[in-house]
Order: sequence, then C-alpha cells, then structure tokens
Amino acid sequence: MGNVEKLITIQVTIDADISKVWDYWSLPEHIKKWNSASIDWHTTIAENDLCIGGKFLSRMEAKDGSMGFDFGGVYDEVILNKLIAYTIGDGRKVRINFIETNTGTEIKQSFEAEETNPIEMQKNGWQAILNNFKKYVENN
Repeated sequence: MGNVEKLITIQVTIDADISKVWDYWSLPEHIKKWNSASIDWHTTIAENDLCIGGKFLSRMEAKDGSMGFDFGGVYDEVILNKLIAYTIGDGRKVRINFIETNTGTEIKQSFEAEETNPIEMQKNGWQAILNNFKKYVENN
C-alpha cells in the first residue's frame, strides 16, 4: 500500500462462519442493509462485481435526502474467504483480510487516509460501518 504514514487499520470479530461473512460482505442485497456509519444514513444502490478488475459502487445517502455520495472503485486482488483489495475512485488503496478463528471470523481492514477529514474521524466512520456489519451478520 502507498502512504504508510496515513494507513488506518480497523478490525472486528464476528460470531459467524467465514462463508456467511464473505457472502454478507459481498452480495449487493446485503450491502444495502449494513453499509452505513449511522442510523440516519443508508445505501440506496449497491453494485458489486467481485473479481480482479471488477468494479463496485455504493450510493450512500442521508435518509432525509440532504446529501449523498458515491463510493466506488476497482478490485485489485480477490481471494475467496481470505482477502479483498481495491483502489477507491480517488486512488487510495484498501485491503481487507478475512481470518477464520475459534470464535468466528475476524475482519481486519486497512485503508489509506484521505486529506480532507481528520484521521480519527475517518477511523471512527469506517469502524462504525464495520461495527454495523458485525451487528447485521450476527442478527440475520
């Protein structure tokens, strides 16, 4: 990954087997249900072609319609039930490791920080989405 000084890593352990975690992470019908950092946001469109060179897109919007943005990119590496690496539209790199453990599945996600928002805010936002994913998987 490029800028190591600006690399942020977050993680979570989910009480579910790796194949369920992988499916819920990658299938658009699930992405729409967990991909938000707070209850006042949601993902209205999710497209995902999970293969090397494949593209993904999530349209994230405030539920009150006041704002929204597209989050998308291209997959650089995909290893079933183990690794997803991609480049976001702005050129930053993201790497997600899926690790089977005795207590479920650990997700470790590293991403290059952007220049606009404080590091802590970025870390907290991405962690909130990851925590929302954990809650969704464990309750469905």
